[in-house]
Amino acid sequence: MKIIISPAKKLDTCNNKLSKKMNFSLINEAQQLIDLLQKKTPKELKTIMGLSDNLTNLNVARFNEWDVNNLNTFNAILMFQGDVYKGLSAHAFSEKEMDFAQANLRILSGLYGILKPLDVILPYRLEMGTKIKNEFGNTLYDFWSGKLQAFLTNEMKQGDFLVNLASNEYSKALKLSSFPHKVVTPIFKDFKNGKLKIISFYAKRARGEMCNFIIRNQIKNISDLKLFNHLGYSYQEENEEMIFVR
Repeated sequence: MKIIISPAKKLDTCNNKLSKKMNFSLINEAQQLIDLLQKKTPKELKTIMGLSDNLTNLNVARFNEWDVNNLNTFNAILMFQGDVYKGLSAHAFSEKEMDFAQANLRILSGLYGILKPLDVILPYRLEMGTKIKNEFGNTLYDFWSGKLQAFLTNEMKQGDFLVNLASNEYSKALKLSSFPHKVVTPIFKDFKNGKLKIISFYAKRARGEMCNFIIRNQIKNISDLKLFNHLGYSYQEENEEMIFVR
């Protein structure tokens, strides 16, 4: 089994204290993107990435100072913050739980491609939906096309399944419609004004909680996913989809 989640815009570079550190896998690809980004002017990056002046200046500095040998790196699972990561609560994992996460959880990234939880990376901002011309096309989807699916598939064995807890923006990069293993995408809905709806803020937190549930309970089969009941959600089958409602 593998689980995928999205990264986060909000980063924590102060409380990353894990002793285990791993190098990320797609180093050459990340360097290619950095080379492209370093050639852009601040004005171009601001337009491409849709950032404020302050965030543009911050990320121009990050790209220009990027070096795989930089010692000021952080474990991915603790550096990323935001709603999903609040639900994940990785800082509270036991060593056994972190080992399970390292083996099964993968974080999709616009810059790094695919990360394991303990991979050490430099702070960055580069969303998967970014349009930037490269040798493969005009977007990061073109750049990562086929690479991410091939990498993840290579980690999986026959009978494995994928739990998709990533946003549409990031899961799109994996081309899940042609993914060679079974894909399960939990959907979280809330009653609002008498109707069931997906509310982004709640859904993000629930995806993190589901990831936490899988890791803490060492879930290894699809049927056990239906036992998820964090935040008041409960399983409700709907057209063969895995729906959780509250």
